[in-house]
Formats: sequence, C-alpha cells, structure tokens
Amino acid sequence: MKSELLTDKELEDLSTELADWDVSSNGLERSYDFGNFVQAFSFMAGAALHCERLNHHPEWSNVYGKVHVRLVTHDQNGVTNLDVTLARLMEELSGA
Repeated sequence: MKSELLTDKELEDLSTELADWDVSSNGLERSYDFGNFVQAFSFMAGAALHCERLNHHPEWSNVYGKVHVRLVTHDQNGVTNLDVTLARLMEELSGA
C-alpha cells in the first residue's frame, strides 16, 4: 500500500470518524484501557500481525492494562492512509 499524506479536510473528517483519537497532522494518538495486562497484551499481539502485514509500525507503550498508541508515517512526516488503516484495525481489535 502506497502511503499518501492526508489533507487538512481528510484529517478533519477523520476526527469525526475516530472520535476517541487525538487527530492532528503530526499523528494519531489514543490510549486504550483494558481490564488487565493479558487483555492489553492480546490486543498488542493482534495489532502486531496487522502491522507486519502493512509494514507499518506504531509507537506504543503498555503499562498493566493500558496501551498508548501513536501513529505517524515518519518518512512522509505526517499522517497517511497507512496510519488511518492501522487506527481502524485497532478500533476493531479493541472492541471499541
């Protein structure tokens, strides 16, 4: 999948679609709060499979049941369709 930077209008529309995410031209960020470490780690393991398939990897951290995610396409210096695809997949995996 070729990555293309999102326009300001696309970012604005995205903030409505991904209401739980902080959307800006610098990246997409969200924290997930799972019930425990196993649930958080299961989410990350599932997401990792999609990351490898897309060859696009998040900046993320995990503390007990909490996972913080930041998505940005570094070689494009902003948010691309790859970040959006990954955010949508993470939303599905999280059950949100």
